[in-house]
Amino acid sequence: MTSTGRDTSQRRLQISELVRQHGSVQVAELARRFGVSMQTVRKDLRYLSERGVMSRAYGGAIDNGALGAPAVEPHYEAKRTSHLEQKRRIGARAAALVEPGATIAIDSGTTAIQLAEALPNVELTVVTNDFGVLGALVSKSNIEIVMLGGQLRRKNMAFYGGLTVEAIEALHVDALFLGVDGFDLERGIPTHYEPEAQLNRKMVEAARKVVAITDSSKFGRICLHRIIPVSELDMLITDTDAPADIVQACEQLGVEPLLA
Repeated sequence: MTSTGRDTSQRRLQISELVRQHGSVQVAELARRFGVSMQTVRKDLRYLSERGVMSRAYGGAIDNGALGAPAVEPHYEAKRTSHLEQKRRIGARAAALVEPGATIAIDSGTTAIQLAEALPNVELTVVTNDFGVLGALVSKSNIEIVMLGGQLRRKNMAFYGGLTVEAIEALHVDALFLGVDGFDLERGIPTHYEPEAQLNRKMVEAARKVVAITDSSKFGRICLHRIIPVSELDMLITDTDAPADIVQACEQLGVEPLLA
């Protein structure tokens, strides 16, 4: 990537964070803040709105969360930039639990990528179906990578299907780190995509220990396809904004909560 490309990517990431912090942003204010033209900012906002990160408004943009939109699956770019600092802390906390020599499975998702980024370059075996996790691990030469093949779903850059399920059925892992689209105490751990729910259930069966990794924005969010009930988790790693009643309920269900 060129220097200009990196600058654009960083600016768009910062704009995404600003709109989430403040609920809205203005073109003129962003142009002054980043020292670029208003036309450049409008291009940035158009790029981000097309990827579901925000919605355009007169003279600027509005956080999608302020619009009361239904719980539909966000675009991959929106997921990648959302709650990034919390995901980094969660990923680092999860990585600290992994002992050298372990065999772990890492599910798809942007929090899962942060876990992969945080893993040290020590002897491990990592099983995954996520393209981003693969990319984060490929330079860590001491980590053995087992990639679950299948059909690539570009919406979240992960592999699914019969071949993927067949591959995980032949494996056993010490721990599964499960990224989630929602978390509800009554309805369980859900996802937007039915083949992902099927694969995740097989991953749970293959794992000695199941760890959910999710930022607190997912609590109370309902998706169509349930993976497992919350009680089937061994551990939940989330951020410090997690509601106290959910943390307490998890403890009562025998799920160990860790706050990052």
